[in-house]
Amino acid sequence: MSEITVTLPDGSTLSAEAGETVEDIAYRIGEGLGRDTKAGVVDGELVSKEEPLDADCRIEIVTDSSEEYIEVLRHSASHVFAQALQRLYPDAKLTIGPSTDEGFYYDVTNVDLDEDDLADIEDEMADIVESDYEIRRVDVPRDDAVDFYEDNEFKREILETEAAGEDPVSFYEQDDWRDLCQGPHVDSTGEIGGFKLLSVSAAYWRGDEENESLTRVYGTAFPTESELEDFLEMREEAKERDHRKIGREMDLFSVPEHSPGCPHYHPNGMAIRRELEDYIREKNDELGFDEVRTPELNKAELWKPTGHYETFTENGEMFAWEQDDTEYGLKPMNCANHAHVYQSKTHSYRDLPVRFSEFGNVYRNEQSGELSGLLRVRGLTQDDGHAFVRPDQIQGEILDILRAIEDIYGHFNLEVLYKLETRGEGAMGSEEIWKQATDALIDALREEDLDYDVEEGEAAFYGPKIGINARDALGREWTIGTVQVDFNIPRNLDLTYIGEDNEEHHPVMIHRALLGSFERFMGVIIEHFKGNFPLWLAPEQIRVLPVTDDNIPYAREVASELGDFRVEVEDRSWTVGRKIQQAHDDNVPYMLVVGGNEEEAGTVSVRDRQEREEQGVDLADFRDHLELEVEQKRTGLTFLV
Repeated sequence: MSEITVTLPDGSTLSAEAGETVEDIAYRIGEGLGRDTKAGVVDGELVSKEEPLDADCRIEIVTDSSEEYIEVLRHSASHVFAQALQRLYPDAKLTIGPSTDEGFYYDVTNVDLDEDDLADIEDEMADIVESDYEIRRVDVPRDDAVDFYEDNEFKREILETEAAGEDPVSFYEQDDWRDLCQGPHVDSTGEIGGFKLLSVSAAYWRGDEENESLTRVYGTAFPTESELEDFLEMREEAKERDHRKIGREMDLFSVPEHSPGCPHYHPNGMAIRRELEDYIREKNDELGFDEVRTPELNKAELWKPTGHYETFTENGEMFAWEQDDTEYGLKPMNCANHAHVYQSKTHSYRDLPVRFSEFGNVYRNEQSGELSGLLRVRGLTQDDGHAFVRPDQIQGEILDILRAIEDIYGHFNLEVLYKLETRGEGAMGSEEIWKQATDALIDALREEDLDYDVEEGEAAFYGPKIGINARDALGREWTIGTVQVDFNIPRNLDLTYIGEDNEEHHPVMIHRALLGSFERFMGVIIEHFKGNFPLWLAPEQIRVLPVTDDNIPYAREVASELGDFRVEVEDRSWTVGRKIQQAHDDNVPYMLVVGGNEEEAGTVSVRDRQEREEQGVDLADFRDHLELEVEQKRTGLTFLV
């Protein structure tokens, strides 16, 4: 056996023989750790504790106190579901059943399921968990595995693809049931403290609409029942905050069948979007970006030198077609078009940075089953920007963008999280320039004293990036903005500037999006605020409520005085109580109640959606406060504080 070097999380190393397993290494570190081992993370990949180590690697031992443990437990819960399903429906065919961020799913076929069937399956799962069956990894000769799945074409395909060349192949067993699986899994079914089957939906094998339709059952699992209860409570709150539900109630947007994945903004939704656009334009002006507009329809040749054509067509994400012997496409990104604008004139080193921004409409051919309101669409508008800089300007440009992002997200009460995404497979360009680009991002993060996580191998093919995630009111993380350093596309397109030495040099391209796409960002903030937008964003900012029909003329005078705001008069012949309730239901920030006393005194009674109120308010004072509240983009309603 050859010797390998295993690097531990603290940087220390162990010498081991090739073929030793993750569990073997854990026992060498300590008996207690060996007994507690559930799985391992080897070079960033979660693997079973039985995984043999064949080369030098970095390793982290996973126990039930590790962050990765929940992923292992949920994978085992998917097996418990599959075993229970086949006990009740022996003819059911299993395909794949991975863990997810919120639980697990299993895709099955040859069985007719709906949500009414989930309770019976849960009862069977409870019996399996209570029985506390040992979960064992067993190695099965390939021929036996093929025979075992004689009637399951999906598992046979896995044997021919993911498990191609493996002999034996790994199965996991519990009681008299087994499934083809790489793991990892917990030690026994009894470790699953709380579980719940959540929903049933349709899916396609391998996510490809050309393949067979399957039934997907979603579930979740936790080490304890109390954790499950907390999750289910949060899930119910998430349903109340669902941007699709609130979008209908507030008449913000729709996604009709004739435009799948392409939202229609209604007047109320457009009011919010215009505020966002105005704010980002203001930030772009501060950052020195010049706004451009580029076409959505282009010849496909445009994206071939940049690498976008190959990447997007390979994944089936690009809308492209042939016409008159020429291939055309709808742009999936704005980079190449902005590069063209840069290339349309000669630049000196004194001209740089050259910065372009665009609210650019782009299109991605997302699968229909993945579409979801504003959060997953086919047609989207990026608040895109590209800065063409000299190498000595890279860090300053990144710092300015990061500072702007911190400021922007503060006006939405969103916590910003930073993810450094590094070079992965299929990366364009040399390791040297990737290192230079990555170091620039790291230096900027450190100079701003920003904490960040490293996501190895997750960068786009042309350069490393800082992914900007936002944590919302429910603690959920959303990927939104980005800052990316790119040495490659300028070289591929032969973009140049004349240097101080009078020679041509390639600029560096900084790709950035402050909000990401307007669609996704709006979906996030609708749920984050639960439709209770800050005053500056609210589609309707003020509603004037006349106490009686006799007060309607005065109500209109008040509305006219507040004409710079989005203000409406409630002139239906309702009781004032009903008018107030409707305004609350419509998430209107401020209500002005005007009756005979207010009309006589020339004042208003102010009420906000938090049910605070004050009578006899001078209208000019109220207007002055609103102007300040909007100008400062305050997240809370502050007049009645």
